[in-house]
Amino acid sequence: MRSFLPIMALASAAQALHFFIDGATQKCFYEELPKDTLVSGTYAAEEWDDRANSWQQHEGIKIYITVDEVFNNDHRIVSKAGSSAGKFHFVAHEAGDHKICFMPSSTSGRPAWLSTSAPNGGIKLKLDMVIGSSSEIESSDKNTIADITTRIKDLNNRLNDIRREQVFQREREAEFRDQSESTNARVIRWMIIQLVILGGTCAWQLSHLRTFFIKQKLT
Repeated sequence: MRSFLPIMALASAAQALHFFIDGATQKCFYEELPKDTLVSGTYAAEEWDDRANSWQQHEGIKIYITVDEVFNNDHRIVSKAGSSAGKFHFVAHEAGDHKICFMPSSTSGRPAWLSTSAPNGGIKLKLDMVIGSSSEIESSDKNTIADITTRIKDLNNRLNDIRREQVFQREREAEFRDQSESTNARVIRWMIIQLVILGGTCAWQLSHLRTFFIKQKLT
């Protein structure tokens, strides 16, 4: 097993290797990696279909991937539950043996590893790995990175739009507040003027009535 992954890494440019996994147990490989080595893997799992008499990929297949540092008491650096096909990446933080394991599960009606017509085992796993070649990994993920960059730019543009809208709303609120305060001040001044006029009118009427009553008594 120890010599399997280096051969697979060299052959990955030509074609993906495959192997069969019993659904009851996990499949592990050991790879000795130098420090700061970047490892990228692409996998695709298929299950035997009796009706089609062939290996088929479906959404019910799940692959659980783990990577442990054997030299560090099996310290786990990768724990990923993936679908029937996908990618995984990790960096060897320290030099030494790394154990890479794949554990399949399926939600199909009858497990493929119980099918008498399924050849070699339950799950057929195609695996392609690139070890220590960051340029190839970056090239393969270029579209994903570009998409993420575009989304980030869109989010930044939306945030800027929201900020401009907030500034505009604050300016509108300030203008409305100033207008409301000015209107309230004018209303208060007009009420004071009305009260002064009414008070003066009442005082004049009382004075006029007092004079009238006095004249009437003298007469």
